[in-house]
Amino acid sequence: MIKTELVVIYRNYIACLNNQDWSNLGQFVDVDACHNGKRIGLSGYRAMLESDFLAIPDLVFNVQLLTCDPPNVASRLSFDCTPRGEFLGLRIDGRRISFAENVFYEFRNGKIATVWSVIDKAGIEAQL
Repeated sequence: MIKTELVVIYRNYIACLNNQDWSNLGQFVDVDACHNGKRIGLSGYRAMLESDFLAIPDLVFNVQLLTCDPPNVASRLSFDCTPRGEFLGLRIDGRRISFAENVFYEFRNGKIATVWSVIDKAGIEAQL
């Protein structure tokens, strides 16, 4: 897969997330996907995202930085949102927060096979 194709697939994946188009998530995520070292599969990946959107109704994934070295993609995503209740073990209770996520993807056969995600929890704590 060439770099430009992978970038297009990734941007379409982000659009799928922002549209909460769960029926098409399988176009982008492998059935055996792993997240942070744990095999959760497509169904677990979908459940994780659905849960995120339930906890954070105004969640929007904003690509701040994107680099691609096939089969890998690295992205810095930014968020400005109002989580309900607890988020990452922190009592947010509907307060607006901004934070970043550094996320690395390994693609296999045009789909996300592995994801490593690091959220800037310290940045969130500083806002509370």
